[in-house]
Amino acid sequence: MQSLNEILAAKAASVQRPEEAKRAINEAFAEIEAAGLVPGVEVGERAPDFTLPNAVGAKVRLSERLAEGPVVLIFYRGSWCPYCNLELAAYQAALPEFREAGARLVAVSPQLPDDALSMQERHDLAYDVLSDADQEVMAAYRVRFELPEEIKPHLLDVTVAALARQQPDGRWSLPVPATFVLDSSGVVRARHVTMNYRTRMEPADALRAVREIRASAG
Repeated sequence: MQSLNEILAAKAASVQRPEEAKRAINEAFAEIEAAGLVPGVEVGERAPDFTLPNAVGAKVRLSERLAEGPVVLIFYRGSWCPYCNLELAAYQAALPEFREAGARLVAVSPQLPDDALSMQERHDLAYDVLSDADQEVMAAYRVRFELPEEIKPHLLDVTVAALARQQPDGRWSLPVPATFVLDSSGVVRARHVTMNYRTRMEPADALRAVREIRASAG
């Protein structure tokens, strides 16, 4: 069976985009990462608590999910991102194993609840899909960044349209794709944070971290 990142690599190879555009985008993202502008919450830090609406507008508090056990917290860019779609679907496929290990999955994007609902329905996601429309949670987790002006002309039309809808003020800020595995006290025990949006934490790696948390708790 292919791993999530093998599937993502195949998707990346199939995307038709002029080489100059791909190079400009990749160089800009590499510079942002090298400058440490979006480091993300580190292993050993306590993750900030938050309350966000889910896909039907109900409020979900992270600390309440943590009271039930470890949480795998996924920040994704939006339903317009094909790599995010593949990622959330892969975690849905592994959901029974996470539940068996006593963990909860929580996905967060800057999209509005209606768009989160579309994502949830499209992939039959049976876990929390939350909306951080003002991006305060993304900022608290240090994964929020603004798209550099020089790469905006190289974006695909579907991306431009999605970002214009997502942020009508024209800011066009996004989360770095990031996954944090939190123990029940909210401490980060494992993480994957990178500007390379075509790689994500494998569900198997997140599940391994959850099982290690459970084992250490006795």
